[in-house]
Amino acid sequence: MVRTLDILVLPVPGRRAIVAVPRLDDARDRDLVRQVRAGDEGAFRSLFRRYAPVAKGLALRIVRQAFLAEEIVQEAFLVLWRDPGAYREDLGTFRVWLLATVHHRAVDAVRREETYRRRTSQAPQDPVELEDIGETVVDGMNRAGAREEVRRAVAELPEAQRRVLEMMYFDGKTQSTIAEELGVPLGTVKSRTLLAMRRLRTRLGEEDG
Repeated sequence: MVRTLDILVLPVPGRRAIVAVPRLDDARDRDLVRQVRAGDEGAFRSLFRRYAPVAKGLALRIVRQAFLAEEIVQEAFLVLWRDPGAYREDLGTFRVWLLATVHHRAVDAVRREETYRRRTSQAPQDPVELEDIGETVVDGMNRAGAREEVRRAVAELPEAQRRVLEMMYFDGKTQSTIAEELGVPLGTVKSRTLLAMRRLRTRLGEEDG
């Protein structure tokens, strides 16, 4: 079993005895993880408070964007909450496992962003068309009050998706400008816009039916 150890130097007549003992912090972490396996939210929050700052610092050094670093840390902790067995005590300490998880996810995020940038740089740069959300979503819906229903549906969107649509619709900003102001990749803005529009179409389709 691999565990992080502290080295204690004990005085012994004529020589010094060196004894390796498990670190108390590591033992506490293992106990907390066992409690998480039992569904203890308090133990989960304790681990988050203990390691979220250092985990975010690692992610931030890799992705260089605070918002994305926070998302990566949250995803890493969600792995623990959803599947506590993902951390195995026999392979190392919880700290090492968590930081390795954060590192892998951060590197993957950078690779995805680089791939997206390469694709967009090779694609024709068409101007962003700012369409009326109501007109876009209710295209083909010839009934009174459709636009008002769209606006009510927009208000029920997840905050991140709603914010992007509001900045485009009410403020007349391009997706590139929105990405810069929110501090997120352009690809994130595009994906949020797409998800929001799909939600609206689904919601309005249900109401229309």
